[in-house]
Amino acid sequence: MSQIRVIIAEDDPQIAEIQKRFIERVEGFELVGLAHGLEEARDLAEVLQPDLLLLDVQFPTGTGLDLLKSIRAEGNAVDVILITAAKEVSTLKEAMLFGVFDYILKPLVFDRLKETLENYQKHRERLNSMQSLAQQDVDSLMPRSGNANNTGTANNNRLPKGIDGLTLDKIRKTLADHPNDISAEETAQAMGASRATARRYLEYLVSTGEMTAEIQYGTVGRPERRYKVVALQQA
Repeated sequence: MSQIRVIIAEDDPQIAEIQKRFIERVEGFELVGLAHGLEEARDLAEVLQPDLLLLDVQFPTGTGLDLLKSIRAEGNAVDVILITAAKEVSTLKEAMLFGVFDYILKPLVFDRLKETLENYQKHRERLNSMQSLAQQDVDSLMPRSGNANNTGTANNNRLPKGIDGLTLDKIRKTLADHPNDISAEETAQAMGASRATARRYLEYLVSTGEMTAEIQYGTVGRPERRYKVVALQQA
């Protein structure tokens, strides 16, 4: 899997160095540029075409939101995470208007940034694996749909008893790697879980409409229940 290419735009060199070291500790991310000013950040975003921009709001010559507006107007679709001391609701609203993935308040804590980066990584993987959409896919991908921007532990309180968000993420990733139909036994082997666990989560996905299930009769042995992702089936 290719690395997610990141640019940091932060005017304070010490904070920028902290962010750089944090990025280096998260697997799957590669820092390709570091800017201490808005013009430098604009140039790097244009030339390097990163996947992700970690952007401060306050700069001596303007704001990160000004830069964000400008690069969006130029058609640059780089994903953005704001890391800022700005606590004004109006700043958050404006950031959301221009499609930031997350908004992190300073002082930056490693665990908070790591969580966001991992959520972003899952978001990209899931989006890239899709060929068409079911409503459940949209609900899990859109941060303001009521499910937040991830499908993990933050949403456990929305899941039925016996269904854990992290395990559900693992199931979905396993299914993305197996576009054809799959049995509970095959799912269990692929994700390193018991057959009963895999079957419970597959049946849950059938109940939500994300999957279909069919009985297949072989020449030998008992009938087998096979599962298939609806979005891939309809592509």
